[in-house]
Amino acid sequence: MSTALAVAAVTQALKNLLADGVLDDNVSGQVGDVRVTALPPDRVAVDGTDAHSQINLFLYQVTENAAWRNVGLPSFSRTGERISNPPLALDLHYLLMAYGVQELHSEILLGYAMQILHDTPQLSRDGLREALKGIDASTTTSPPGVVKPPEIPKHLGMIALSNLAEQFELVKFTPEVLSTEEISRLWTAFGAKYRTSAAYVASCVLIQSTVATRATRPVIRSNLEVVQFLRPTIGDAQPSMVAAGKTLTLTGSQLWQPGSTHVQLSSVEVPVQPGATSLQLQVLVPNTLRAGINTASVSLGVSFADTDPAVGERPGPMSNTVAFMLIPSLLNVPASAKQGAAVTVDVNPPVGFDQDVQILLDDTAIVVPPRPAPPAGTETTTSITFTVPKGMAAGIVHVRIRVDGAESKLDPPTGAGALPTLEIKP
Repeated sequence: MSTALAVAAVTQALKNLLADGVLDDNVSGQVGDVRVTALPPDRVAVDGTDAHSQINLFLYQVTENAAWRNVGLPSFSRTGERISNPPLALDLHYLLMAYGVQELHSEILLGYAMQILHDTPQLSRDGLREALKGIDASTTTSPPGVVKPPEIPKHLGMIALSNLAEQFELVKFTPEVLSTEEISRLWTAFGAKYRTSAAYVASCVLIQSTVATRATRPVIRSNLEVVQFLRPTIGDAQPSMVAAGKTLTLTGSQLWQPGSTHVQLSSVEVPVQPGATSLQLQVLVPNTLRAGINTASVSLGVSFADTDPAVGERPGPMSNTVAFMLIPSLLNVPASAKQGAAVTVDVNPPVGFDQDVQILLDDTAIVVPPRPAPPAGTETTTSITFTVPKGMAAGIVHVRIRVDGAESKLDPPTGAGALPTLEIKP
């Protein structure tokens, strides 16, 4: 693979290729002195004594190669350790421009340059080594009439260390068709007057890091276990809105395998209730979850015949995830409170200090200010304090709580579990 210097090395190799082609075809005998450069268009002299017949190669865009971008393994493991150095595969987009001091000179130069790239559609390894061998500009001689660019000027000698000639894939050149609108936008962005030009793509440059990686350990002992493949699938979770401590029923297919079924509610694993089948199982929703949207999933573990007891069961197939709403409930609501007074109530499940909480007094929503987390303690609280609005009418109101969009259940006004009420006094 190449180093990060490969991008500059491709440009330098192209300059040499074009300069050698102009020299071999004796173009200078037709248009005079010819320069081959790799400058931004706004830095090319087109008027005055500095103007010359010139072929300019400008790298205007670099994109990732679509075929190579997914070849390598990920760079890091889930613990953050570097495990591989996947190559950075780049396509280089060039604009080939021709400048002439006399009429038709630019057309002659562009024709020769395009013929050279057509006859040499890829950079050979020997040609790259020759182009990047690091000849100093002061020792390079050129025939009269041709200003041949040196292979590598002294201040750019590091390009010879790019390893471009040793990379796995050769760099190839193909013409790229640009619409009139794209060409117009490019030259507008260049801030230069338009000149005859043609677009090419150099594909591809493979840049790879040499940072040390964590080696994979060899296999010491093989341990195989053949089991029937069961892919658990959850079709539905009912009720869709459930309170902490209540039963959540999951229905689907291949949900139950005795001794190896695990149910995950968000980040908490919960035990399966007795009477589970492959089509249905039930779990109790713990109050360690946060109110709001939660997820449920089922996984089947795999046990090997000679598994090390320290390792235990291995993870197996996992189902899809389904969402359900965990609704909060209020406890210990006082019987009465004065207008403008602070009221403290208990909530289940506990509320996180970063969750959005509102207290609903009938149709009035009271936003509970953010609760500062304690310096050292839990991330949740079981008590919420709010202030009764001073302008609220006196009387009995129903009290509910809304946490991250999940509202406490609107129970019937009579019987066990009735909706809590609060008497507002002046």
